[in-house]
Amino acid sequence: MKQDTHILPAEEAQALLATLKTRFEKNRKRHENIEWSDVEGRLQSRPEKLWSLYEMENTGGEPDVVGYDADTKEYHFFDCSLESPKGRRSLCYDRESQESRKDFPPENNALDLAMEMGIEILTEEQYRALQQLGTFDTKTSSWLRTPADIRQLGGAIFADFRYGHVFVYHNGAQSYYAARGFRGCLRV
Repeated sequence: MKQDTHILPAEEAQALLATLKTRFEKNRKRHENIEWSDVEGRLQSRPEKLWSLYEMENTGGEPDVVGYDADTKEYHFFDCSLESPKGRRSLCYDRESQESRKDFPPENNALDLAMEMGIEILTEEQYRALQQLGTFDTKTSSWLRTPADIRQLGGAIFADFRYGHVFVYHNGAQSYYAARGFRGCLRV
């Protein structure tokens, strides 16, 4: 019988839930008024979401609950690693930009990798909200979901935190750097 590749084996799922619970309890400021038992119940009923969280964790994202949307009844997990996730750096913004590189193209790109993981790249608004919960990307930067008009002109946006402020910049979408990755959002 073929195993669904987007469902974690029970042992790995339990280990991930334990890791997530420990992080949740350690960082209560990120999710005041949310109970772990509610989050865990939601995760156990959506095993494909556990797989995406495993991918976030496995690439260094340290995902944690950062909010709850009462309208959609979804918990929001963001990558909360202090720096842009190590396993998701040195990426162009999207496939078009990756394919446009004649010399030294990277192995992947941020949008495709996020899609493969079942997550979305943070928007500028989400990134700024994350920075209200801590200090992130003081030595690295993260690609952000880029508005279509900027992307049509060949650019993409990214952000970091320097001098006590969030800075949002632009770059050619085909650029990639060892210190630039992306942060993801997963709705559960």
